[in-house]
Amino acid sequence: MCFLKAPFHQLSHFFVFLTAQEMAAQCVTKVELNISCDNLLDKDVGSKSDPLCVLFLNTSGQQWYEVDRTERIKNCLNPKFSKTFIIDYYFEVVQKLKFGIYDIDNKTIELSDDDFLGECECTLGQIVSSKKLTRPLVLKNGRPAGKGRITISAEEIKDNRVVLFEMEARKLDNKDLFGKSDPYLEFHKQMSDGNWLMVHRTEVIKNNLNPVWRPFKISLNSLCYGDMDKTIKVECYDHDNDGSHDLIGTFQTTMTKLKEASRNSPVEFECINEKKRQKKKSYKNSGVISVKQCEITVECTFLDYIMGGCQLNFTVGVDFTGSNGDPRSPDSLHYISPNGVNEYLTAIWSVGLVIQDYDADKMFPAFGFGAQIPPQWQVSHEFPINFNPSNPYCNGIQGIIEAYRACLPQIKLYGPTNFSPIINHVARFAAAATQQQTASQYFVLLIITDGVITDLDETRQAIVNAAKLPMSLIIVGVGDADFGAMEFLDGDGGSLRSPLGEVAIRDIVQFVPFRQFQNAPKEALAQCVLAEIPQQVVGYFNTYKLLPPKNPATK
Repeated sequence: MCFLKAPFHQLSHFFVFLTAQEMAAQCVTKVELNISCDNLLDKDVGSKSDPLCVLFLNTSGQQWYEVDRTERIKNCLNPKFSKTFIIDYYFEVVQKLKFGIYDIDNKTIELSDDDFLGECECTLGQIVSSKKLTRPLVLKNGRPAGKGRITISAEEIKDNRVVLFEMEARKLDNKDLFGKSDPYLEFHKQMSDGNWLMVHRTEVIKNNLNPVWRPFKISLNSLCYGDMDKTIKVECYDHDNDGSHDLIGTFQTTMTKLKEASRNSPVEFECINEKKRQKKKSYKNSGVISVKQCEITVECTFLDYIMGGCQLNFTVGVDFTGSNGDPRSPDSLHYISPNGVNEYLTAIWSVGLVIQDYDADKMFPAFGFGAQIPPQWQVSHEFPINFNPSNPYCNGIQGIIEAYRACLPQIKLYGPTNFSPIINHVARFAAAATQQQTASQYFVLLIITDGVITDLDETRQAIVNAAKLPMSLIIVGVGDADFGAMEFLDGDGGSLRSPLGEVAIRDIVQFVPFRQFQNAPKEALAQCVLAEIPQQVVGYFNTYKLLPPKNPATK
């Protein structure tokens, strides 16, 4: 069946609300949803709204839960989001979707802290049948928002070829009175109706007329429908904080031309600003865009690696700091209720029951941190909760649960809240696995915590180092603490840096507060925190050009 071939993060989004009959449905294809809005409400004083789109799925007819978010676009009432949503399409199943637009003005993950601009509820069938669906935004009570429309464009993903780019520019026009331009690139493909659809946006390079952008990739289908001779438009802009980005120039090309690029022989394009050329007879160009590399590769899927023999090594880290409260008190986050649960146990069960299927021996190391441990009662930040340093492994998820229950009465909750020792502990095993130079092992660390990280600088450095390894970090925040600092670690878009300024080469952190899932189906927490793992696994192995051990492509 087709759903067995789908990437895990797409399967998990739908398993939660498919019935047994629906599970047997044939997956028809994958679709990529591109989101744009126009004429949004302006909720900011002295500037414009900073919109972001959130995709929700319906799990039970009434319950909605968040699946993914686009990037936030600052000071813009007509946003075109570059991040897309990829979803499996089932002909026989009514797949209910909701797109919420929010004005994001703070760093917390909670949407309740942000201004709601409106939403659109529809089905995936409605989107694919119209190919482009435009609807007015409505408020949560169903009344019109007054302003704002959303447009959802659907494209079928027909192959898994991706294009790897390395690009730079020189002598770009200076659009700023003080300082230099802050350039970025946008890639557009032409649709059947002749209109252009933005499919990728690079990062902004601050104050630089000779920018070098980080390497990036775009799926060949997104870029040009897989047609090597389809016209591609590239626009170069000067980013302005108020949202009034200035066009520096543009050029058009095709993949046939782009793929001629190599490091020894870059392909170069004049960046042309038509308005400027019409005004100045002596105009030559607004700079030169250089394509240093354009390589088409076939990107293996998550299941290619899993079915090829890659094992996911799961490790748990539990916060035993004093801020959790005395485990004997019902007010404590470590208090085990009469029905045998607490938020720590629920998080371990939810994530562990999913990920255990991808580890053959199902022996999982589990560590605690922030507690005084016997017999010397020193504070430890990476002690095995079974108190066996030579063998910290627990037999299955049930073994972790039993070790956690047995550990609680034997320790004294203390502090501080240090993450880096456990991250570095797992990183050492991940580093050892890289010596094999195969795609055979990947490491997933789940840390469950109730509070603010004390060793933030050390943790940032540990994550930047771990990003170079086959490793991902999941953080679940329990309790009612302010987890704003945690969002800082979830470095979407390459924002996480070490204290010395080194940028994490990939995003390996996923943080969620447990309270968002208290009334959700029990599977929802795992599906949310594990959603990015398949992409991170594939991203790592592709970066180091490691094919699945038994993939047909290796034969």
